[in-house]
Amino acid sequence: MAFSSNSGGSGLMADINVTPLVDVMLVLLIIFMITAPLMSHKIKVELPKANPNQAAADKMVPIDLAIREDGTMYWNDNVVSNAELKARLAVEAMKTPQPELQIRADKTIEYRTIWDVMSAAKGAGMVHVGFITTGDGK
Repeated sequence: MAFSSNSGGSGLMADINVTPLVDVMLVLLIIFMITAPLMSHKIKVELPKANPNQAAADKMVPIDLAIREDGTMYWNDNVVSNAELKARLAVEAMKTPQPELQIRADKTIEYRTIWDVMSAAKGAGMVHVGFITTGDGK
């Protein structure tokens, strides 16, 4: 703290030193003067037009692949063998847009069976693979 030298007592000086405050304010003023014109600069971008009817037509029905505990596989509720599964995956992988493969597996099935299905899907070129579970968390 600064002490007063012009009075005879030893009182504290009550004046505020505003020099650092003025320095900070001038720096902020210069920064805002430089950046304000940059903020008003607009970039023109041509956005694509959305067509809700086309989006509904492009939406593909996902493929439901159910795997039971004994290893039996069901492609949209139709029984398929491993060879049929690989052939159907290859056909579906060539479609544009590619449908999503949704796997529903029994909770007691060995992971090896699911791994084999995912490997076959990857080998066929399937990009969108998902898993379906129950919502109760049990």
